[in-house]
Amino acid sequence: MSHDNPLRGRTAVVTGAARGLGAGLARDLAGRGMRIALLGRERETLERVARELPAGSRCYEVDVTDDDLMERTARRVTRDLGEPSVVIANAGVAEGGPFTASDPRTWNRVVEVNLMGSATTARVFLPGLLASRGYFLQVASTAAFGSAPMMSAYCASKAGAESFAQSLRAECAHRGVAVGIAYLHWTDTDMVRDVDAHDVLRELRAHMPRPARKVYPVEKVASWLAEAVRRRSATVYAPPWLRLVQPVRPLLPALVAWSSARTLPRLEEKGALRPTGLLGPGGLAAVEGPDRRAADPPPRRPAG
Repeated sequence: MSHDNPLRGRTAVVTGAARGLGAGLARDLAGRGMRIALLGRERETLERVARELPAGSRCYEVDVTDDDLMERTARRVTRDLGEPSVVIANAGVAEGGPFTASDPRTWNRVVEVNLMGSATTARVFLPGLLASRGYFLQVASTAAFGSAPMMSAYCASKAGAESFAQSLRAECAHRGVAVGIAYLHWTDTDMVRDVDAHDVLRELRAHMPRPARKVYPVEKVASWLAEAVRRRSATVYAPPWLRLVQPVRPLLPALVAWSSARTLPRLEEKGALRPTGLLGPGGLAAVEGPDRRAADPPPRRPAG
């Protein structure tokens, strides 16, 4: 294994790999010589991504909130590709709108996927990471500390995921497993495009300072995160300037509340405050896909 490229020849697990950032990470890490285990709910979309990767990567159709199926999937990944050296908990969904009008099932599903799914991913793959002294990357968000209105489930789930990763880091450091947290802002994914399709979320984003509302290409964000994987970084910010926000985190809830008190009444007058439902095709697949209790499907080897 090259000292300059510690990832070559190793196995990475990426959840939510069918589209968006997960697919971008799979491509970037495969380009760095890794074998990729692509996990997700959308079999056909997963296979399209896999066909772009070098031979040796495999697809696994699975819901990250299904403990039993995830446990079986982890065993199959190890059998097919070897002990994972990198595991990226990327799978996520979102919804927007007033909390009081939200569907409890949708709200709970966001927390279940983003927080419980991340914990399940860590639980089933941690034995492999301990064996390889590997790296676990939790994909979080500025929502972990931004307290954005109309995004209560997403903010709660990402704050929980951040705290979970910090706890896991403290628990595993002495055993050789590094844990990183990725703080993402606006990335050009289906989920963010869906945000702009809803009046209230689009207008709330429009009131952010210009640098804070810029949308970054998936490929760029994936490259920032892949470099963090190579370095086994404790934190990665996408975009990097977000690092400057950390020292003022305690002030953000008050600033957001001040801004929202001026913006939301006007939106209420327009009748724009309505629940969005799950955002992005990946979110819809998370609740409308095949029965997650279905039999474990055989692995698919991508062409090429």
